[in-house]
Amino acid sequence: MSKRNSQANKSAARERLRVERERQAKKDKARKQIVVGVSVVAVLAIAGGVSYGVMQLNKPSAWEAAADAKNVTAPKNTSGDDGTTVVIGEASAKKTLELYEDSRCPVCATFEQAVGETVDKDVEAGKYKIKYVGATFIDNAAGGEGSKNALSALGAALDVSPEAFLEYKTALYSAKYHPEETDDKFAKDSYLIEAAESVDALKGNKAFQKNVEDGTFDAWAIKMSKAFDKSGVQGTPTLKMDGKTLTAEGSKNAPMTVADFNTAITKALKG
Repeated sequence: MSKRNSQANKSAARERLRVERERQAKKDKARKQIVVGVSVVAVLAIAGGVSYGVMQLNKPSAWEAAADAKNVTAPKNTSGDDGTTVVIGEASAKKTLELYEDSRCPVCATFEQAVGETVDKDVEAGKYKIKYVGATFIDNAAGGEGSKNALSALGAALDVSPEAFLEYKTALYSAKYHPEETDDKFAKDSYLIEAAESVDALKGNKAFQKNVEDGTFDAWAIKMSKAFDKSGVQGTPTLKMDGKTLTAEGSKNAPMTVADFNTAITKALKG
């Protein structure tokens, strides 16, 4: 082989190596750009996810939003500021029994199961009206949101009619549907709607169900709860007439039997 051919072969080999190196360099550069690009996207995605997570954490809950609501939708059959005055009974009734209750309250459930029917019959007979004031303090004490959610659902029932409200209140306090104080079943709309199926006016009532599920009266429930807080009442159930608390004879507690209630209400009606 001539020196010339040998030199030409070496030159060709070097050229092939140069071309291959350039090709590989371009390939490496492109790969690096892809890696950097993917890394940037990943960082941005993580940053976006963190930002979204922070936004979600800082986002007010439905109940916080309800508490901050400037416009309050009150149920029908209410009056007063933000519809927080709920009075049920014959307009001609001269006396008004104020009834303070928390839907999760076990003692309220005991009272309603024992005396509730008597109260309803008295109201229907026109002996007195009742002024209902709903509380939600058990949500804070035991945790959860069942008191607020049940109060909102009671607003949905009141929007149907005063009678539906009273019957639904009875259902919520019944042995069948009232949960243990620490069991936050009333926080579930489905459970509140299930209990409503036992009330003729609410059974299959789509408007009522929608108001419960949409939280139509959530802000109203918060306002009602604040009205309870301002009342100065310390516990539930509390019964008042003419500013005086009704208690069982010789006790500071609410009358928990029909006999004790009748004695207390007869005395109050005469006062």
